[in-house]
Amino acid sequence: MVNGFDQSRINELEPAMQAIVRRRTNTLGPAYKLFYNSPLEIVRGEGVHLYDKSGNAYLDVYNNVPSVGHCHPHVVAAVTEQLATLNTHTRYAGEAILDYSDRLLATFPDELSNVMYTCTGSEANDLALRVARHRTKARGIIVTEYAYHGTTASIVDISTTMGPNVPIGIDVRTVPAPIPTPDGRDVGEVFARNVRAAIDDLERHGIGFAALIVDTIFSTDGVLTEPAGFLKAAVDVVHAAGGLFIADEVQPGFARTGRHWWGFARHDVLPDLVVMGKPMGNGLPIAAMVARPDVLAEFGEQTRYFNTFGGNSVCIAAANAVLDVIENEGLMANCAEVGDYLLDGLRHIADSDDRLHGARGAGLFLGLDFVDADGAPDPQLALAVVNGLRERRVLIGATGKDANSLKIRPPLPFTKENADTFLEAFGGAVGATR
Repeated sequence: MVNGFDQSRINELEPAMQAIVRRRTNTLGPAYKLFYNSPLEIVRGEGVHLYDKSGNAYLDVYNNVPSVGHCHPHVVAAVTEQLATLNTHTRYAGEAILDYSDRLLATFPDELSNVMYTCTGSEANDLALRVARHRTKARGIIVTEYAYHGTTASIVDISTTMGPNVPIGIDVRTVPAPIPTPDGRDVGEVFARNVRAAIDDLERHGIGFAALIVDTIFSTDGVLTEPAGFLKAAVDVVHAAGGLFIADEVQPGFARTGRHWWGFARHDVLPDLVVMGKPMGNGLPIAAMVARPDVLAEFGEQTRYFNTFGGNSVCIAAANAVLDVIENEGLMANCAEVGDYLLDGLRHIADSDDRLHGARGAGLFLGLDFVDADGAPDPQLALAVVNGLRERRVLIGATGKDANSLKIRPPLPFTKENADTFLEAFGGAVGATR
């Protein structure tokens, strides 16, 4: 795991943290990981900050799940009131889920007018694969080479970031991420050709082609935002081949990219299925799949689907409150304005350091690469800066196939003052590595 704590260094920790780490291992098992060379014990959150046991505030530039900020009072109040009133499944008639669904669907193109609820983005992606395969009568799925889409068995099959001991499915093909090439070839055309070749391979092996699924900001591939519109040619190829395009909006969705509600809108494409995750409830277990009705119709008529507490009363209240906050606090405009300001600041710092390359972003989702003197990926420098920021009480992560890309993804209420705090700390952390 990028930026994972090395268990062999446990004896370097303070006694209290050593005890917690040992207890975690004994109780939770070895699969759970901690961040940073020196792990943190976080006990409280508020807005864009997390707090440790000593009351120290850490600026959160990493956590997208509490999308409108940690413990937002409007979300807390809505959840508390609903939890004291009713919490049940969707097999009883009620208007709250319908009212919320109308609000949610109003943020999508008119063609996307059905929604189904789950508890997690993994479940929503799992459902999307089921729908795509039922619709196309084919099995083949195309993903990028360093993709992450969730943790169910079928979704691990398409999540290439899980490591060499977790093989992808035999009906899955990977394509290189749409990264600009040194020779200046059109990013979109190259990506579309690679998707076409993967479709041909699936057909040649008798698997057939069901869907292309991408996180529309390519977060684990390194945060790939430029140029806007590069997805269009590949989506055209997908549709020409009779397949579906699934937009995974778990990370870029809900206004994060600044000028659109959804990441796919930056590319002027119409997905067949759109998947959302827990940011829709500010971290509560609610997620969803939005679909074109014609894509969903046969699946709904011929198969059975029920998610016991997907779309439950409390989580719908949370999701409704999140929309309130995004709309009433002008968070889409804030993402655009503060994101542009932050990107300018990153570029200014990068201009004076040839180890920093390719600052890019859309709203409050930004990336930047660390390279060595030869221009090759430098994951050790990325790791040093991430841990240097942690020591400066700024929380952030790294990403990308080569683990050399900074992933900047704060809660949506991030301000210019917060951006200044981050940029000062970032400059200090980078400078300390010279």
